[in-house]
Amino acid sequence: MKATFYEGQHTFSVAEKELQTPAKGEVRIKVAYCGVCGTDVHIYHGMMDKRVQIPVTIGHEMSGEIDAIGAEVSGYAIGDKVVVRPLDHRAEQPSDKGFSHICKDLKFIGIDSPGAMQQYWNVPAFTLHKLPTETDLQLAALVEPLSVACHDVRLSGLQAGEVAVVLGGGPIGMLVALVAKNAGAKVFISEVNPTRIQLAEEMGFTVVNPAKTDLVEHIKAQTEGFMADVVFEVAGVQPTLDVMTEVAGIRGRIVMVAIHGQAKPVDLFKFFWKELKLIGARVYEPEDYEKAIELITKNELPFSSLITAIQPLTNIQQVFENIDKNPDGMKVLLDCQN
Repeated sequence: MKATFYEGQHTFSVAEKELQTPAKGEVRIKVAYCGVCGTDVHIYHGMMDKRVQIPVTIGHEMSGEIDAIGAEVSGYAIGDKVVVRPLDHRAEQPSDKGFSHICKDLKFIGIDSPGAMQQYWNVPAFTLHKLPTETDLQLAALVEPLSVACHDVRLSGLQAGEVAVVLGGGPIGMLVALVAKNAGAKVFISEVNPTRIQLAEEMGFTVVNPAKTDLVEHIKAQTEGFMADVVFEVAGVQPTLDVMTEVAGIRGRIVMVAIHGQAKPVDLFKFFWKELKLIGARVYEPEDYEKAIELITKNELPFSSLITAIQPLTNIQQVFENIDKNPDGMKVLLDCQN
């Protein structure tokens, strides 16, 4: 089989590797597609060299079929279509209060252990979610990031008829917007990138470019002054932190989707003045995966519009170089069997 390895210093290699028999409690997956995540790009840039064990196979946004089954695994058969929820919570402690997806010693498969950018991948069976037989495996590679969006929207408590503002129209922002719209919300996306603005508009969203239009005044006019019921902060930059408390209405909920590695200023007075709520949201739980699988399998939303390109696994170095050259892109998939 072929496997890819991040070697450090913006470099990937492709090498032959022996197929491994799945250990007890594991399955071997014939990986169909693996998406490139923002975290994968951070690894490529060397930003996580202290965390990953170089050389390492990365990747976690995947789809595939079970190829072999280890001992003490039940409920699965060879040929089953599956995706992996790449969270290893085996070090969970009682103090984690049962929230396995954010337990203190959580390990992320594809970062802290080998990932899916290879032809065959051995994983613990407890990470699997079975796909309906009719599921398109290209679209199924979006289940992992879509599960992030499902988790964000679920935690927000968004209801049909409410107004949602999504600050940031990248891949996760677009998926959040799709899930929010599917829930019956009136959705506005704030984005400055012209290519992403065009894509969002083609997908049927109302988009505001805050570099050209006053976002707060626009939302005020469109909602008769009620403003947003839910704000999703996805961009992770100071201007969106500044505006999130402005576009939120009375008792609005703000969901922090973006990862902020350092402390940043936030207008806490607005939380007092309008009785706002700030909701942290990290990865996903099993029900979010099941919701994402349901949405992907129904295929009633324009998920395919988010796939910028599909490249052979062996083109991995070029793929990451092109992502740096094309920041407008959305989701690139690696065809792991090509």
